[in-house]
Formats: sequence, structure tokens, C-alpha cells
Amino acid sequence: MLFTNAKIATVSGDQPYGLIENGAIVTQDEEIAWVGEAGNLPDEHRSHKAYDCGGRLITPGLIDCHTHIVHGGNRATEFEMRLKGASYEEVARAGGGIVSTVTATREASVDDLVASALPRLDALIAEGTCTVEVKSGYGLDDETEQNMLRAARRLESERPVRIVTTFLGAHAVPKEFGDRADAYIDGVCIPTLEAAHAEGLVDAVDGFCENIAFTPDQIERVFVQAKELGLPVKLHAEQLSNMGGTQLAARYGALSADHIEYANVDDAKALAASSTVGVVLPGAFYTLHEKQVPPIQHLRDHNVPIALATDCNPGSSPLASLILTMNMACTLFRMTPEEALVGVTANAAKALGLPDVGTIEAGKRADLCIWNIEHPAELAYRIGFNPLHKRVFGGRI
Repeated sequence: MLFTNAKIATVSGDQPYGLIENGAIVTQDEEIAWVGEAGNLPDEHRSHKAYDCGGRLITPGLIDCHTHIVHGGNRATEFEMRLKGASYEEVARAGGGIVSTVTATREASVDDLVASALPRLDALIAEGTCTVEVKSGYGLDDETEQNMLRAARRLESERPVRIVTTFLGAHAVPKEFGDRADAYIDGVCIPTLEAAHAEGLVDAVDGFCENIAFTPDQIERVFVQAKELGLPVKLHAEQLSNMGGTQLAARYGALSADHIEYANVDDAKALAASSTVGVVLPGAFYTLHEKQVPPIQHLRDHNVPIALATDCNPGSSPLASLILTMNMACTLFRMTPEEALVGVTANAAKALGLPDVGTIEAGKRADLCIWNIEHPAELAYRIGFNPLHKRVFGGRI
């Protein structure tokens, strides 16, 4: 196809937003064959079936690089508890938090998990999301962790979307293990990772390094196994305190370190040295009424790629809108609209280790968004407004 009469934010090159004012895009099957100024369109592409974009803006398809959309139940009552004064840690230590979702998820079948995830996935797709990372982590036993990943894989057959799966067995210590976190890591988490990998269910491995979850030493044992299996790693790090998770992630060449509110300048330097992406999650910051803002300027100063994601989950970030996430990042973290767009496209692709998406360039996958806006800053500007005109997934409108 030939997409004409468009402004194109390629999110590549030296221009702000990589903007082409009067641009055209040629797609061949699922890939971008050519992109550039309309006046420079090669003759061999002029006879293709054309789609007139009416002067609208085209961006890369959006990428949500950190979600927990597969789970059972919800935690609306805990939301109410926090509004009455309980902290996230207090809720977790009282038996709520992640562990409460485990109970509901263990009771759900794969079909149940798929059915409950689809409305959340549909909300993301309706705003132009083409790639979604989905984590396990609410099973905390062999069967349920694998069922979550099976459900995540199934989503690709239910909707036109690309799903990247992440094993998050090191998310919390299940109630039946009490304070025996080491026994859980060695007896359940690592063997389940091996089994899920053998079934082809795992694209990457994650963990939660925090004082209410696991220590760096415990997470490292999971990372060692992931590396032996040839799987990339990432980490929930420095969300509530600084426990050294970011340094651990950098040491293992992690794809990303996520949350990172309590990361410092040395952490930023470590991320830069390892080419690890810093993923910031304003939905969790907002929902938990946090005060510690991620060190955005340190990340900028050391050229750490910054990605954004919804962190869509039932407890700390019940958010299913990447567009609102962009606005939150600008408003709460003082990121620029350009940083926000790069954060849900090019840098989100880096956070997932996907070289074929995230920018509009020849040879990349033809995942595109056509927006009813004149300038890319409008995506992060409005609140509660969806300007999507058309979503193009693998070259198909």
C-alpha cells in the first residue's frame, strides 16, 4: 500500500520527532518498503493502492513494554483501603497486594484468564497499541504460572496484536511459603521457569527486587538460570527503596530496569554502561500516591533510553491507556512530549529487545498509527481523549 498526504513522525533521525511534513509510506506485505518526502517517491511505487491520510499524523504503532494484563479478580477494595490511609507496604503485609490476586488467579482457567484479559487488551489496541508485553507472576506455583503464560500466548490468536511474554515467578512469596523466600526461589520459581521455557512460553525473565519481595541475591539466582537458558532478563527495581536492583540488572545486561523511582546517579551510570533501558511507570506512581520521582534528569544526563508503559495491573496501576500514560509522564515526571512518544515507540522496542518495530524506517515492520492530530505533541497534551483514526498492524489497516 501507499500511504500519502501525511505528516510522519518517524521517531528516527536528527529532526525533532523525526518529522516529515509532507510524507509518504510504502508497505510491502508486513514491512515498510519506503518512507520519505512525497515528492521523492520512486516511480515504481506510484501505482500502488493508495490510502489518502488527509493530512493526518502517522507515528509508529505504540508499544506497551510492561503490563500484567493477565490475572484473575481485581483489588478495588484495596484501592479503598489506601484512600483511607493504608500504604502499599501495609496492604501487602496484611495479606493483600500481589498475594490476594494470586488466590483469584489460581482459581481461574486459561479460558477465564484470556476472557478477563481481552477487555484490557482491547482498550490498548483501541488507542493504537500494536505490541504488548505480558508478565506472569500471579500464580506463584508451577501450574498457574504456566497457565498465565499460555493465556498470554493465546491473546495473539484472539486479536491482531503482538504479544511478548515475560516469566515473573519471582514476584512475591506465596502464603504457603511464609518467610521461606529462598525455598520458594529454588523449589518453585526456578523449576517452573525451566518447564515454561521448555514449552516455549517465555520470551524474557523478570523479578521484583524490593523489601516486600526478593533480595538482589535471590533475584540473581533466577537471573543465572535465565542466562543458562539463553533468555534476556529485566527487573522491577528501586520502586519503594534502593536495594541495589538497578545495579544487578545492569550487571546482567538486562533489557530494562523498571519503576526506578529510588535509583540514583550511580544507577543511571550503570544503566548507561550496560545499554539497559530505564522504564518509568507513572500509573503506579499516581495510584500509590508516591512522592519520589524517577531520576529523569540523571537518565538524560547519561543518555539512558527512557521508556514508558502502563504497568496495567489489578493493584498498583489499573491503567489501560498508553495515551494517558504519556500525559502522566509529562505532568508528573516533567518529561517532554517528544520523550513520551519515543518512550512508547523506539525506546519501548529496545526495552523488549525488538529491533523490527518502534520507528518508521524501511525494513521495519509496518505497525503504524494514523492520528486525527496536526502535531505529535497533541498525543501527550489531552487528557481522556483518543485521537486514533486508523491502526495499521503488519501492513493491514
